[in-house]
Order: sequence, then structure tokens, then C-alpha cells
Amino acid sequence: MPNACAPDPDTGEPTDELVSDVFARDCTSRAALEDVAGKWGVLALLALGESGYRFNALRRRVAGVSEKMLAQTLQTLERDGMVTREVLTVIPARVEYSLTPLGARVAERLRGLADLLEGSVDEIGAAREAYDSRQA
Repeated sequence: MPNACAPDPDTGEPTDELVSDVFARDCTSRAALEDVAGKWGVLALLALGESGYRFNALRRRVAGVSEKMLAQTLQTLERDGMVTREVLTVIPARVEYSLTPLGARVAERLRGLADLLEGSVDEIGAAREAYDSRQA
């Protein structure tokens, strides 16, 4: 079924046009952006951009995520076509997660953002201190 994302300019309702619009309420691109842009989605994609991980190794890499939240995040990203889940037939059985080509492209863009933020921590810290002193 086609993704009707382009809103009608008069009614704001989705049309049958195959134009994606992340600002349209019912557009698949908007839902995927929400899945990616959540705290755990970003961190899981960044980690998987480094290499494939087994579940517990990924959970250790993404410090602070609960088992439940990581499982939900990975399922959502798998549904969106960004993550693959591979069951390895060894004893004991293992599951490994990795990025699809789409996931790799998304992770690459996120890596650029993460690098920018990591390189700007002094500037961010100074801005926070200035803001907090104005609020006091």
C-alpha cells in the first residue's frame, strides 16, 4: 500500500501522492524519524555503526539502557528496516544485531552529529553555565 504522506493544502488530510513529508502526521518518514531520534534509537544506531553486537554486548555499550528498552528499540528499528537480527546456530544459540544498508546510512549521519556534539562540549558547557546563572 502506498504511503500517502503529502497533505492536501486545503484540508491537511493525506492525499494519494507518493511524496514523503516528515511534517505530515501520518507519514511513514515521520514515524521512522521518531523511532530513530529517541534517545535509545540514536545510541543503538551509533553503536551498531561501529560493528555488529550481541544483545548483552550492545546493552553494555549503550550504558544506562534497560533490557526491556533495548529490546523494544531494536524491534522498532528492525521493523523500520534499519537493523537486522540474526540467530546464530551455535551452542548455546546467540543473536547478533547489525545494520542494514539503510541503517548504515542513518548511522553515518548520526555519527556526524555525535562528532559535532562531542567536539563542542566546552561550548555547550559554557552555554549551560551562562544560562543557569541567568536563571538564578
